[in-house]
Amino acid sequence: MPPYPLPLGFVFRSRAKDEKVPADKALTDSTQPRDPQAPKGRPTPKRSEAQSQRRSVANTPTTRKEAAKRQRDDRRTQMAKQREALASGDERYLPARDKGPVRKFARDFIDSRFCIAEFFLPLAVIILVLSMVQIAQLQNVALLLWLFVIVMIIVDSIGIAIRMKKQLNARFPDEPKRGAVAYALMRSLQMRRLRLPKPQVKRGERP
Repeated sequence: MPPYPLPLGFVFRSRAKDEKVPADKALTDSTQPRDPQAPKGRPTPKRSEAQSQRRSVANTPTTRKEAAKRQRDDRRTQMAKQREALASGDERYLPARDKGPVRKFARDFIDSRFCIAEFFLPLAVIILVLSMVQIAQLQNVALLLWLFVIVMIIVDSIGIAIRMKKQLNARFPDEPKRGAVAYALMRSLQMRRLRLPKPQVKRGERP
């Protein structure tokens, strides 16, 4: 037996009392409110951030059918914006092949002048009608007219390509110009009222 008996309180004292958190620390920790949905160790998000997160979660499709429907709706909306841009010339929603200052200049360069190639379709119809008439002289005239139109279109297109290359190099020395001349020549083959995007300059109004 020990010479000095130990008090019973020391032997059987509750460890929970010793491990209690100090009152000052508990009060300090309780003054910081925390969102019950916020992860531990992170600050409570602002109301605007929480609302945006809830909206993004609500807008996320949950099934494959909903995702496909969302894609179709987005594609339909994008196509509608492109159609409006093709009519108005809005650069924001034009197709990729029509975007950029180089392509816009190519369109304006063609739209501002008369091109023989734009009369190709009506002339081709006339020549076809003449060639169907069972008169040898008219058929010979139709053949000569056809050759004349083809030669004139080629000569005019070469002149357009040369002048356009010079102006492109002078105006856009640092811009990529690949395919711009071919893009302009393809546009010259279309009748003015059928061109898309719609012409933004008048004939004779140089860009």
